[in-house]
Amino acid sequence: MAKSDPVIPMPTGPTQTGGRRCPVCGKPATARHNSFCSARCANIDLGRWLKGNYSIPTDETPEDAAEGDER
Repeated sequence: MAKSDPVIPMPTGPTQTGGRRCPVCGKPATARHNSFCSARCANIDLGRWLKGNYSIPTDETPEDAAEGDER
């Protein structure tokens, strides 16, 4: 660990999240990393969100969205 790395306290309590699996790799998820198995998988998922890989399908066109912004 480098000197500039922050110290993250270990969580108390159970390390498993009710038998849930990491959505990135499928390993058992840990409470420390919420629904992921590690910080690496959490960062991979965050990167996917930021790149726009996840989206919600809609029938709205870009013109409809622009009209809604003008209101």
